[in-house]
Amino acid sequence: MRDKKDHATFDLPGFAPAAPLDTVTEPKRTGPRPRRSSLKQEQLCLIDETDNSGLPVWRRDDKLDLTGLPVWAPDPQ
Repeated sequence: MRDKKDHATFDLPGFAPAAPLDTVTEPKRTGPRPRRSSLKQEQLCLIDETDNSGLPVWRRDDKLDLTGLPVWAPDPQ
């Protein structure tokens, strides 16, 4: 790519004129296209159970306190 006023610029690679495209002709299909059998869709449950507000249902965990932080107690053995 050259600037018309600046003769010190050089040609950059990749800016050459494009080669003509080869046109590939596909044969015309006659008759109707065969129908594909549609796959049955299945609903997946990707989220946990929610309450009426849409928030996850609260479940008490003995390893967490009421704020959701881990309880730092030694394991009774």
